[in-house]
Amino acid sequence: MKKIFITCCLALACTLCVAQDNPYKKYTENLPFSMPEVRAPLFPSLTVSLSDYGANGDGSKLCTDAFAKAIKDLSSRGGGKLVVPQGVWFTGPIQLQSNINLHLEKGAVILFSGDETLYPIIKTSFEGLETRRCQSPIYAYKATNIAITGQGAIDGNGVYWRPLKKSKVTEGQWKKITSQGGVFKRNDLWFPSEGYRKGDSLALMNVPQGLKTDAEWESIRRFLRPVMVSLVECKNVLLKDVIFQNSPAWNIHPLMCENIILDNVLARNPAYAQNGDALDLESCRNALIVNCTFDAGDDGICIKSGKDADGRRRGRPCENVVVDGCTVFQGHGGFVVGSEMSGGVYNILVDNCQFLGTDVGLRFKSCRGRGGVVSNIFIRRISMFDIQADAITFDLYYGGKSVVEVMESGEKVNNSDLKPVDETTPEFRDIHIEDVVCRNANRALYFNGLPEKPIENIYLKNIHITATKPSEFNNCRNISRENVQDK
Repeated sequence: MKKIFITCCLALACTLCVAQDNPYKKYTENLPFSMPEVRAPLFPSLTVSLSDYGANGDGSKLCTDAFAKAIKDLSSRGGGKLVVPQGVWFTGPIQLQSNINLHLEKGAVILFSGDETLYPIIKTSFEGLETRRCQSPIYAYKATNIAITGQGAIDGNGVYWRPLKKSKVTEGQWKKITSQGGVFKRNDLWFPSEGYRKGDSLALMNVPQGLKTDAEWESIRRFLRPVMVSLVECKNVLLKDVIFQNSPAWNIHPLMCENIILDNVLARNPAYAQNGDALDLESCRNALIVNCTFDAGDDGICIKSGKDADGRRRGRPCENVVVDGCTVFQGHGGFVVGSEMSGGVYNILVDNCQFLGTDVGLRFKSCRGRGGVVSNIFIRRISMFDIQADAITFDLYYGGKSVVEVMESGEKVNNSDLKPVDETTPEFRDIHIEDVVCRNANRALYFNGLPEKPIENIYLKNIHITATKPSEFNNCRNISRENVQDK
């Protein structure tokens, strides 16, 4: 009997060890869809300090070479932890390699230079289209087992890159930022350089058109402002506890990555940051976004999968994603799908989140030309307060403006003009939203589908919204409402 008892205790202990082995396992249990367990990457025990490679943390001297030497050395020895000590580490771009954990100690700040000549122009993707941009301040390509961890901050020095709209800042901010030089397109729109103005004149939705030579691309280099953290086709990625702020364009952009975790990250931008999305998860699979805080000038948590023909040709959906316990402050949307969703979006759970002061709480957006299917989305236990436009938006006539901008302009679209259905027709269906409380929205629900492909199979349950304006539904079918209060 004693042997049996000891054996049972050992078995129970082993079971508990296995359960505790992966703290992220709980997020992939009991999901409304099938998703594999996601684990944080493991690293060799080797640890080195950036200061051992000639770097100075006084914020004055570039540490670009020191970062490159440290990462190369660690990589040649099988990988490990690169420690960034307390201090301000001023640098050009950093390229991560496999098996590297970039670890910022408490009080460590990585500050990226605003000198665009330090960032080579590379082929990449932006806003869902194949194009060229300056290399991102933090960049990884086809790396496996990478992490950015610790209690420090990463600052992209975005004020040197971004354009500025006068309506978005105070008079003091306007004078301070525009005094650094640059040019004005209008009295209320400032560009950081003449090259930026030229790039803007050639761009369609921020992607330049018609450039053929390297010299032509070089002439608009400042316009090619990069996303701050670009992780392309990487596997086993962890971003944990670090502050990411002040990005040149989007803040964090995992593209075609697999097995990725964001845990307790703070991603923030000023409210006036043009294209300052906090997180754009694009064509990724098996991702956990947990206990994070986002405070941005554009979308907060955004799910994408490429745009139009480029996105359909890539053919990689964003799938198997869990967003849990996150907070979004200002921004165009709390949780957003689109508008670049041409590769499809499937199997998404958003749970236990709060949106405080965003333009829109839950935002689904696309337009004709995209193609792609968004389905099997589950959203539950969401709290919202002071939503500037709609608590929940489905808009298949997205034209590049925020919902607040559209409301203020009084723009109306012709949503009765029927077009043929083909591969360019976007489709939103089979979306479940329940247990949502919103106080103080401008409008409760806005569903604006296409007449040739209505939004369909949307299940609303236990929705309580107080709003100034009533809900509006166009080109929708099979909208299930159970205990919905939207007045």
